Amino acid sequence: MDEGMSAADEILDIVDENDQVIGQSPRGEAYAGGLRHRCVFIQARDAEGRIFVHRRTPTKLVFPSLYDMFVGGVVGAGESYDTAALREAEEELGVSGLPAPRYLFKFLYDNGAGQSWWSAVYEVTCARPVRPQVEEVAWHDFLPEDEVRRRLRDWEFVPDGLAAYERLTAFRSTGRSGS
Repeated sequence: MDEGMSAADEILDIVDENDQVIGQSPRGEAYAGGLRHRCVFIQARDAEGRIFVHRRTPTKLVFPSLYDMFVGGVVGAGESYDTAALREAEEELGVSGLPAPRYLFKFLYDNGAGQSWWSAVYEVTCARPVRPQVEEVAWHDFLPEDEVRRRLRDWEFVPDGLAAYERLTAFRSTGRSGS
């Protein structure tokens, strides 16, 4: 994103139910109009295998102040999922030189209330100290997977992240995303 450009002004590819580009729109208009776009979800683990979990800042355009067990975000216009995954992981974790996140699967998130996006799920190991963006992340820690599962009952997580987590759990147990 260009300096001086707000997140709402970022141009996104608008896609159809088959993930084919049918137009472009500023992010703010895409969100307001319920236009289907593309996102990446990257599960980041540290060298010990713990999952990066964070609480979003209250200024986020969608799901402010909720918890998430993925880093990620929107795919910019003309950007590939793979490029967006690496960019978003490095931006949100505050590191550079990460290995390319490993693509796992893609699914269509649709909450039935005007929020719909194609969601590519990745994983990456981050063995470096993280310095998350203060504009994006209000709190963070690396948590063991069993603790993440326990926190699902106590903390309010972003709904698209929960959908991705459920599919990732199914993918890891069966080799399929359940989509």
